Amino acid sequence: MTALPSDVLSALEKQAIELPSWAFGNSGTRFKVFGSPGTPRDPYEKIADAAQVHAYTGLAPTVALHIPWDTVDSFADLRRHAEDHGVALGTVNSNTFQDDDYRLGALTHEDERVRRKAIDHHLACIDVMDQTGGRDLKIWLAEGSNYPGQADMRSRQDRLHDSLQEIYDRLGNDQRLVLEYKFFEPAFYHTDVPDWGTSYAQVVALGEKAMVCLDTGHHAPGTNIEFIVMQLLRLGRLGSFDFNSRFYADDDLIVGAADPFQLFRILVEVIRGGALNNADVAFMLDQCHNIEDKIPGQIRSVLNVQEMTARALLLDREALAAAQRAGDVLGANAVFMDAFATDVRPALAEWRQSRGLPADPMAAYAASGYAERIAAERVGGAQAGWGA
Repeated sequence: MTALPSDVLSALEKQAIELPSWAFGNSGTRFKVFGSPGTPRDPYEKIADAAQVHAYTGLAPTVALHIPWDTVDSFADLRRHAEDHGVALGTVNSNTFQDDDYRLGALTHEDERVRRKAIDHHLACIDVMDQTGGRDLKIWLAEGSNYPGQADMRSRQDRLHDSLQEIYDRLGNDQRLVLEYKFFEPAFYHTDVPDWGTSYAQVVALGEKAMVCLDTGHHAPGTNIEFIVMQLLRLGRLGSFDFNSRFYADDDLIVGAADPFQLFRILVEVIRGGALNNADVAFMLDQCHNIEDKIPGQIRSVLNVQEMTARALLLDREALAAAQRAGDVLGANAVFMDAFATDVRPALAEWRQSRGLPADPMAAYAASGYAERIAAERVGGAQAGWGA
């Protein structure tokens, strides 16, 4: 068994991955949203389920909210509920993609009334942050056009800046705006924030409290995501990660499912750039579980990130740098691949036990009876899901 050095264990001890509240609600495809026994019916039950992930892994101390999906009468009460379950509330995500008014855009819309509505929604999200203690307002915009000539792309960028500036100006001293990008869908001809360069250009124009969010599923096939990670860290503008995985497009599958080597390469650059356990860079999952059980899906996800982080921390950077300086192409690649090929799972299991956590969190959760209990208790009412 490969032993993990003390410096690696110290870094892993501090690792934290935020969970998305919406991962615990019902999800599905464009064709159907699937229900399942025990699905939460409100934000309180979502947080209770998220707390299970942290209890078995020690990796997930915060839960991101999505507004209006997670709207409650008292966010102060929801905050206390989270704390009572051993977790905290984190990022607040806005939603301007499920309202008929936003059919042709929200923050970029031609109609001032629609833009005003979208801006006010984001200001209300900041009000939520004031009550929950959340630092980051994450904005993803389902805006663009489907046909050439449909929209004036330049004017939309100008309107986007003006809208974001008003939202940015409302932020408190310790709050941030994080702008996510996605290269297509639901707009198919052009997307208003399609790539890291557009997001970067917009946030730099706003000020120091505006950052870029990188979603690992929001890139064209073949994109070198770790290069983007490096560049945004180099520029000091990588504010957050949304971890997931995909085979073709934005599938939102369990992180590391499609290409664990890619996850490893990304984490190598995260560590190289000083972003691991750096409070300025938030790590979270952005996944929906369509056919698999939700809590085990989230447990598996955070464990995948932990495993690839451990492998990346084992990379012999001195040997790698020496090979790079010598122009030893195959030698450098061998050093890189040796770290990726290291099986750290037994050592991680032993280390978890030393911290009072189960060696196998998946098995421990399955044996806990929690899934059966919530399936029996959560009968009646409307299950949470998209739009709820």
